[in-house]
Amino acid sequence: MARRPRRRSVRRSCGASPWPGKGMGGILEEKGVEMELDVLREDLIFGVRTAGHALAARTAMPILSGIRFQASGNQLELCATDLERAIRCTVPAEVQEEGVAVMPGQVLEQLAARLPTEDRVHLESVDGKVRLSCGPSTFDLLTLPADEFPQLPRDLQEPLCQLERETFIDAIQQTAFAALKASETTRLALTGVNMVLKEGNMILAATNGYRLAVRRIPVMGLPDGFRGNFLVDAQIMNDLMRVLGSIAAETVSLHHEEGQLHFSSGAVTFSSRLIQEEFPDFERVIPRDNDIGLFLVREEFLSALRRMEITAAEESGAVTIKARAGEPELEITSASREKGEGVERLRLVRPPERGIEIAFKAEYLIDALRRMASDQVALWLVAPDRAGLLEPAGDIAPEDEGFLYVCMPVRLL
Repeated sequence: MARRPRRRSVRRSCGASPWPGKGMGGILEEKGVEMELDVLREDLIFGVRTAGHALAARTAMPILSGIRFQASGNQLELCATDLERAIRCTVPAEVQEEGVAVMPGQVLEQLAARLPTEDRVHLESVDGKVRLSCGPSTFDLLTLPADEFPQLPRDLQEPLCQLERETFIDAIQQTAFAALKASETTRLALTGVNMVLKEGNMILAATNGYRLAVRRIPVMGLPDGFRGNFLVDAQIMNDLMRVLGSIAAETVSLHHEEGQLHFSSGAVTFSSRLIQEEFPDFERVIPRDNDIGLFLVREEFLSALRRMEITAAEESGAVTIKARAGEPELEITSASREKGEGVERLRLVRPPERGIEIAFKAEYLIDALRRMASDQVALWLVAPDRAGLLEPAGDIAPEDEGFLYVCMPVRLL
């Protein structure tokens, strides 16, 4: 293919970036810059899917629905942002003409899922559009104004610490679910995952006011004496978890600057704004004196709760757990006027020394149990009106090390 003559780029000044800091070092100010490159199909799919996690779903700013492509050197960089999160991803490419283009993210995501099974994809700027060619298919894609794309963080400072990627994924998965969605509350602290860095560990915690999920994991390279609290929206943390799940790198580096937290792993950098609100003192609500231990086989307990949830009352979703001192089984019951009632007896790993009858929202216990991996769990109780503490027991699976879950009981009339 004949190489088209290169146009001179025109640099323009962008408006103020919603991402404070060093921005993109002037690269984003290019407008109307032609580009041409070849990229492996699987690399393009990875880049589009990764960046797509930061696309704005509904926005009055059309540019936030686009993925920015920058071809330079021997790589293609893909970026997207909804102003609350931003993702930068680089993949190898054979660049014939360096340039920048922003294309609609939804269209790119649909194409990435359905490209022909050819090895390579060719991208070329043609008459204000980007021509994407893959095997027998060719698309001329509309573009968005590249100079309107927000400046994103670049040239990150030295990391605060590093985490094992898989362990960090497990920790997010075991905590973010306990937070509320932004549409459910005006208390922003209850929509986030709080990350506390201290004494060589990261403690992740999330709560909706009725339950609390906590996971402690080790970190590497944290300066002696450092202590920091960082609160990030739980939905953003879930997107981060999905992005990290597609990366092969072993570690994640954590960077902090000017109200933002950046997670870099492999060729991907995920940035998030911090929630500027104080998280509740979760250490204070963790029960310390619950002395009635119900030790159960996790899968059996989970299955029984799922069955009893069916006949639980719609308004409370409550199931009642009744254990008697010295007996090897407990009883789980539920009832509602609309559906009837159910009862199931469940064996205990060992009988409790004291008996108790207490009710919990079944959904809350199920949410925690299905995110655990250990064969056994312990539910620590003390009174019908006091919070219960759920934690792994027996031979604790590595994925559950440092996990605990606090759940408030339901008061039945």
